Amino acid sequence: MELKLFNFIENVTEYLEDSRNELNAASRDIRLYFEKVLEDYNEGSLNVNSRVKSTSSLKEKILRNGYYKKYTSPQQLISNLSDLIGIRIECRFIEDEKEICELLKKHFHEQDEDGYFYNSTNKNIKLKLAGEQPQRQKNGFEVFRIDGCCQYEGKKINFELQIKSLVDIFWGEIEHKVIYKNNNYTLGDEFIKNIMTSIKKNLLMIDSQLQAVDNQINKLNSINPANRKRQIQKLLSKIIYDIYSLKMENNIGLIVDFKESSDTIMKYIFRSNNAEELGDYSGTLVKTLNRLNDVSRNHVSFTSEITFEKDIYFQDEFSNMISSTILKSINCDFNWNLFFRVLFEIELGNNAEDFENFVGFFKNLLEENINFVKLRSKFNSEEAGYIANLLMKEVAYCFTQIDSITLIYDRSIEVIKHVVNNTIDLIIRNIDSYQQWEKEHEVYLEMTGSKLLSKLT
Repeated sequence: MELKLFNFIENVTEYLEDSRNELNAASRDIRLYFEKVLEDYNEGSLNVNSRVKSTSSLKEKILRNGYYKKYTSPQQLISNLSDLIGIRIECRFIEDEKEICELLKKHFHEQDEDGYFYNSTNKNIKLKLAGEQPQRQKNGFEVFRIDGCCQYEGKKINFELQIKSLVDIFWGEIEHKVIYKNNNYTLGDEFIKNIMTSIKKNLLMIDSQLQAVDNQINKLNSINPANRKRQIQKLLSKIIYDIYSLKMENNIGLIVDFKESSDTIMKYIFRSNNAEELGDYSGTLVKTLNRLNDVSRNHVSFTSEITFEKDIYFQDEFSNMISSTILKSINCDFNWNLFFRVLFEIELGNNAEDFENFVGFFKNLLEENINFVKLRSKFNSEEAGYIANLLMKEVAYCFTQIDSITLIYDRSIEVIKHVVNNTIDLIIRNIDSYQQWEKEHEVYLEMTGSKLLSKLT
């Protein structure tokens, strides 16, 4: 015959499941209320999560705490369960936990006869704030844990509110999943305690370091918002380098420096996602981090050839010259192969489309860095466009002669910009008509090509 306590547990879990829709609705209302309370403080650095206790967790708690001996009915047990609903306010740093707790005390400033505190804007949600915070747990560590209750459709529903920083969330996962859930007592309790204390101290140090980094970034951002964009790109570039340098070492036993390639890839990714505004940058950051998390688990062969789904062809001569040069070298030159191998894996889509998009990106990058508009002060739009195309063709010719990955780096683009802009200034200064340009253009093109080759090689 089955023990009576298991019949009781089964009845409790059935009652919980019957009430789950109602509890989920109450949980949502509580979460939305705390999001509203913290709206002004948030600034994008807070997250409020809610959950209704699971059946398995409830069973475990009933057995562990002997609730089957304390309560006579499922309704009585559920109504007295302090963490039937869990609300967690997630913040960045431990220091933020204290500030949020103080903010809640200021908001929930009116007290009822049962010792709960509430705000007159919503008398249905209350907190017990009289106790000391943070609370010291049995393991000796502290946590901001506050009991609360909610009146929902005439019923009182208990919830537990926790305020946790990033490192405390991680610590909670370690403690719960590694220690609390582990029934293999092969290590002495004192040893476990010492190890866990050491881990906690290291996490506190990490929290301090993260806050120092955040403070420094905020200082830079307050001076110039454009710094944040550069910081985001540098951060992701560093992550790309770290992921693929490790893969490279595991695959071929050595690491080739491709930091500048990583920088160019990140610049391309942000441009291809049209991330011009800071908000777009944040969205692209999250999207790219998720993609990098996926590719970090993929196997990469650095010795195989890159293939394309179709032939590559462009309408303009500049792009055709650039693409032909790269395609000839992509499976012969390790640096070109590495660059596009990484780019193709990060960017979803087929290789041919990604390659075409990158060549277009490189062309636009040059055109926006060269002041071709100046030509219109001396020539009409059609004539200025023709001269600009000849200068770009000269750049492409030098690209075919040098054939180096360095040509797509920022430092090379600055050189190209400087040389071509100097040529444009000379043209405006010395050429009086388009007819004169047609007679003398070879001199200016040869001079431009000569300077580019000397400075870029």
